[in-house]
Amino acid sequence: MSTTTEPAAEETEQVVRPFAAFLQEQSGGQLHDELSTRLHELIEAVRETGKAGAIALKIDVKPIAGTDGRTVTVTDTVTSKVPKTERPKSIFFVDDTGNLSRTDPRQPVITGLREVEPTPAPTQLRSAK
Repeated sequence: MSTTTEPAAEETEQVVRPFAAFLQEQSGGQLHDELSTRLHELIEAVRETGKAGAIALKIDVKPIAGTDGRTVTVTDTVTSKVPKTERPKSIFFVDDTGNLSRTDPRQPVITGLREVEPTPAPTQLRSAK
């Protein structure tokens, strides 16, 4: 008598769907568009400032109550940290009354100075041989 063994239940190969496909479908494509725009803005800001920046994507998946767990809601949140260009700085001095002044109140004023007119440039150029 020969014994036959039943074949093991067929194992199904798990296929992982590309994440990029999800990004293009989430929120009707708005997530993909927003990430693309923010990435472009981030790259431009990094080039302008020479500082680092970041984009963060948070995806929340929640089962819908009363279903078998196969129906879920997906919510996305995009945050970005774009480097800012530094604002120009100015130098001021504080006077004795606590006000800001562009000139140092402790610096003595030099009198008798006059502006010298610039010397005109030569009108004829010569070449050396």
